[in-house]
Amino acid sequence: MKNAKTISLWGGVAVALFAGIFLIVRAQNEPSELDSFASCLGEKGAVFYGAFWCPHCQNQKNMFGKSEKKLPYVECSTADGRAQLPVCIDKKIEGYPTWEFADGSRLSGEVALDTLAEKTGCALP
Repeated sequence: MKNAKTISLWGGVAVALFAGIFLIVRAQNEPSELDSFASCLGEKGAVFYGAFWCPHCQNQKNMFGKSEKKLPYVECSTADGRAQLPVCIDKKIEGYPTWEFADGSRLSGEVALDTLAEKTGCALP
């Protein structure tokens, strides 16, 4: 009888664990409110140049929440954080974050979402 209770208890724990994992994975894969906006930026030719070590770049990404993964982001830093990658040297990126737009204009620093919408014609939700 004791073995049956132990097996039942562990079975319940396993079911709860799998249910929790399922809900977490499902929540991570659900579309975010800014997904279409972030995708539109890239479709309209905007490019976000940044560096993994840059706090302003992290703030810019955080404005997009889960939609950050849809941004037209280009990493400019080498893995050791000591140099700039050729793609950003060629583009003459001098500071982070830098947004470059289809018309060749640029904005530096953390750019408000409404400004990005205005520059690209992408609609904010």
